[in-house]
Amino acid sequence: MTAATVNAAPAAIPVPATLPLGKAITAGLRRALQDDPKVVLMGEDIGKLGGVFRITDGLQADFGPDRVIDTPLAESGIIGTAIGLAIRGYRPVCEIQFDGFIYPAFDQIVSQVAKLHYRTSGNIKMPITIRVPYGGGIGAVEHHSESPEGYFAATAGLRVVTCGNAADAYTMIQQAIAADDPVLFFEPKRRYWEKGTLDTPAGAYPLHKARVLVEGTDVTLVAYGPLVTTALRAAEAARAEGISIEVIDLRSLSPLDMDTICESVQRTGRLVVTHEAPVFLGIGAEIAARVTERCFYHLEAPVARVGGFALPYPPAKLEEHYLPDIDRMLDAVDTTLTH
Repeated sequence: MTAATVNAAPAAIPVPATLPLGKAITAGLRRALQDDPKVVLMGEDIGKLGGVFRITDGLQADFGPDRVIDTPLAESGIIGTAIGLAIRGYRPVCEIQFDGFIYPAFDQIVSQVAKLHYRTSGNIKMPITIRVPYGGGIGAVEHHSESPEGYFAATAGLRVVTCGNAADAYTMIQQAIAADDPVLFFEPKRRYWEKGTLDTPAGAYPLHKARVLVEGTDVTLVAYGPLVTTALRAAEAARAEGISIEVIDLRSLSPLDMDTICESVQRTGRLVVTHEAPVFLGIGAEIAARVTERCFYHLEAPVARVGGFALPYPPAKLEEHYLPDIDRMLDAVDTTLTH
């Protein structure tokens, strides 16, 4: 076997028209590895095991251990190594095994990854993608069901995005990897097994643009990541009672697409924002403030927020009381309609 044969990328595998969200990410990673030899994957157990959620299953066998790298259990070391690779022209994609494991890497991300491009007057790029399975709903133990996205959305120099369906999962992971800026890519782990149609061409929809999923006239409901499915179900339930909810999938947490949100609010006059992270100082607070500034004279009611409570994520047997559900969303909708 020649060196050329060993290093050759495997033949492209056709992507099925319908995939679960998790496997859509797998297909997107495979496509990125296929298209750019500078893309490397790094993470704990992502190689031989294929990751705890099997998102990288089969990629090391196809692309080799030099491009799909099993790392030590050291998140700070993973990100630190990725910084060096990025400086040398690679596009590292780092997996943080669970949301609550990202904190040992926090200093590397906010002090180095987010700042190096600016610190060097633009001479050094940081094309690093950090994949973070996040959110609750899987009955896991402590540190496995958190929503830390707000920390990073508040950090200048980072892009923060999250997918809510399989089509976005496939395209957005490729767009994140292709970006020259660092991207935190939050993956709604309890939606990994929900199937969807991959009917959006790669790169066709802008990475940082929100998407109106359901048009409505009475209330705007903004959600992202794991709660997109819940918001769609809430809109369906409300429709049966004669209430028209416009559902927006935020998709990008930093930067925020306020134009799409404000255009909707100017039509409906009401806004509910929902996320799994605590309401206190959450993404919803920033959206509420900006909508109040830009749409004050269009609002028929105060902006309502539905989210987690200001306490550490509870034990698994209590998480159904912590996570926003259809009833809590519809209660907020009813409150805005009574003003």
